[in-house]
Amino acid sequence: MYRVEVTNTNNSALKVKSKDYEFIMDTKGNGITPPDTLLASLGGCIGIYLRKYLEGYKLATGDFSITVESDLFKNQPVSFKDINVFIDLKGLQIDEHKKERLLEFIKNCPVHNTLETNPHIGIKLVS
Repeated sequence: MYRVEVTNTNNSALKVKSKDYEFIMDTKGNGITPPDTLLASLGGCIGIYLRKYLEGYKLATGDFSITVESDLFKNQPVSFKDINVFIDLKGLQIDEHKKERLLEFIKNCPVHNTLETNPHIGIKLVS
């Protein structure tokens, strides 16, 4: 099971803890924002699957980069409407067949799949 704990820090920031790792989430410039965290999760997940694909075909993983962009629409419900992912292989040459297979493979990333399937999110108050 995946589990993340988010704790108030008594200022504008929230402490996010997962396993032995922590980071600060904030909307006032003292940490990554919640929307940026969602985009980072997608980019990171795609990056891991990209690396798996390249290693599986014994291709150089190199210095690829992934940029994830979206606009947050203010209309209700406030949300991302379109998310665009740009993968820069930094000059790595791959034939068209492998490029198509690569794009299909990275869509197996669980964060991508979760966003695509629009899951139910249960929220409960615990006292």
